[in-house]
Formats: sequence, C-alpha cells, structure tokens
Amino acid sequence: MRALLLLPLTAALLSVGCGQKEDAAAPTTATPAPAAEPAKRELNVYNWSDYISEDAIAKFEEESNVKVTYDVFDSNEVLEAKLMAGNTGYDIVVPSLSFLGRQIQAGVFQPIDKARLKNYGNLDPQLMERIAQIDADNAHAVPYLWGTTGIGYNVAKAKELFGEDVEINSWDYVFKPENLAKFHSCGVTILDTAQEIVPAALNYLGEDPNSFDPEVIAKGEALLKSIRPYITNFHSSQLINDLANGDICLAVGWSGDILQAADRAEEAGAGVEVAYVIPNEGAGMWFDMLAIPKDARHVDDAYLFIDYLLRPEVMAGIQNYVAYASGNAAALPMVEEEIRTDPGIYPSDDAKAKLYTFAVLPPEVDRIYTRLWTSLKTGQ
Repeated sequence: MRALLLLPLTAALLSVGCGQKEDAAAPTTATPAPAAEPAKRELNVYNWSDYISEDAIAKFEEESNVKVTYDVFDSNEVLEAKLMAGNTGYDIVVPSLSFLGRQIQAGVFQPIDKARLKNYGNLDPQLMERIAQIDADNAHAVPYLWGTTGIGYNVAKAKELFGEDVEINSWDYVFKPENLAKFHSCGVTILDTAQEIVPAALNYLGEDPNSFDPEVIAKGEALLKSIRPYITNFHSSQLINDLANGDICLAVGWSGDILQAADRAEEAGAGVEVAYVIPNEGAGMWFDMLAIPKDARHVDDAYLFIDYLLRPEVMAGIQNYVAYASGNAAALPMVEEEIRTDPGIYPSDDAKAKLYTFAVLPPEVDRIYTRLWTSLKTGQ
C-alpha cells in the first residue's frame, strides 16, 4: 500500500518542477486496508490413537482461533520415553494414571491451576478421590477417559470353536493353553504392555496383581510363556481394525477399542460380530489423564483446551464416538443410552468390586517387567 501512495505524490512534484501551473485538486482519501485477521495461536497435543471424536478439535480451533497439532501414540512406554527425555514440544499429554504417578515423581509436569478451569466442577468427586491415591490432591492432572482391560472376541468364531452355548466370560479362554490354542487358528492379539498384561495374569492366579515380589511376578511370567505359542501378535492399536475385519478372533484389549471394533464391524455389514467382556475373575481399571509438561510453551491455550474438554456437551460427544466412560458427571445425561447402559463401559457394582487399578512400579520392578516382556515377545 505504501508504494501505491507514493505514485500521486511523485507526479505532483514533477509537474511543479516543470513550471506548470498546479490546478486545485479535490482532496483524496486512501481506502483503508482491510483489518488483518489475528494470527492463530498454537497448541500441541499428544494423545492416544482413536481417542477423540472427529469434530472436537475442529470446533475448538474455530471458536478459539488456536491451531491444534494433534499427534498420537499407542503405548505409555512411548509417551514416557519422550517425557523423560525432555523438550517434547507438547503442551498437553495423556498418560495413564499409573505412569503419571512416577512421572510426577520425576518432575515432568506443571501443577494444575484449577482456578483456570471453570468446568472443573463437572468432575465426579468419588472418581477424583480414587485418582488422588496416586496424584495427591489431584494436583498434576485432570481425568480424560477411563476404562477396563478385558477380552474382545468374534462371536461367531467363538461359537464355532467352543459350541453354540459358549459364554466367553472368564480369563480361562486366554490363560488356559488348550483354549487359546483354539483361538490361535483365527488370530489372537495381546496388548503390547507388560504393565497391564502381567497384572492380569497374576490376578488370574489369585495373586496380588500389583505384587512387587520377583517370585510372584515369575509365576505370572510362567503363565504367559505357557500361552505364548498361541499369540499371533502384540499390538495396542491395530486390534480395532483387525477385530472389525475378522482378521483376528480374540484380543486382550481396552474396553472402548474393542467396542469401537464392534461398531465398525456392524457398519461394514460383512457379518462380523464383536463382543467385549470383563471376565468374572476381575480386570484392570485405568484412567487416562490430561497433563501439562513442565516445558510446555503454550500453557494458556493448554488450559483453554482442557476446559473445553470438560464441557459436558463436548465430553459426551467424545464418549459417544469412542465408547469410553469419563469422570465428567455432568456429561453422563448427554451420553447415548446404549453407552450409558453397556456393562462393558460402565460396569455393574458387582463387576466394579472385582476391578483393580495399576500400581506405580518402582524402578527395580519396572526393569523386571521390561526384561520379562522382551523375553516373552521374542520367544526367548
């Protein structure tokens, strides 16, 4: 615009310099430039794969003028490695509660300023008390979603293998080699995380699922090695599509992922029916938490996004899409009845009584788990 305004001024000077009579000219007014749009702010989020509704981020960007870069991971171990290395570049991360505990000890998170979250009061006080057993005073994180780790299976294949009247309601179908051998014929996937599968094995054996005793952990290892020949693969995100497509017929996985597989299978209309069950012996219960890394660069917008997620209508939309439970009590009436009443998502009181949470592993036990898991996966 500045160059355009110089042109009439230059012409006027030239005419005066040539001795020409200057005519009176009508004053001119430059057309004001349109106001520039404010630059978009930035927010970098690192969350689990398949773990938010399709429109949640777009709506936030539209109303806040914040550009969200949204990356995904499929295991706590991957996230933890980034956090411990520092300089992640992320403003919000979503660790599971048991990992959050030791990450708090390592000092990688900022304390949460609850006064900046006007929707914080929507959270269920009972759930917050349970979380506070690991995150004292709920000081470092805000709950996002929670669920269980149980069994997903292809209904038709289970009947074909075990008879029409079969009820897949026990860990027997996973931890008894003769049973898993049958499922192996059509594919078996186990979550790629020792911190959830080892406790499941210990609980099945009647041991404390969170035992730190190496001799007790060795019992779980022996059980897992007895079924290793019948495990097709270890994966934490691929099982959704594999179950939905009929590429596997049994998975030990997260409740919402398996229920997403069930929905995708139904939508595909290819005759695949997927079901999820919390086994009678009990299962692991976990919480995924929203936390702000200590080195986050866009803290104001991190709070803005967390508060957005705490809105009842936003959280209900996420729950309806991903089929997980949340700690947002105000959102529950807006959640679809099919999800609110599904015992695989919101367990009955009897089932809840058999659920266990995952302990924060001390370094020496974490090393045992790591060696055990590497040995199991490689078959050595």
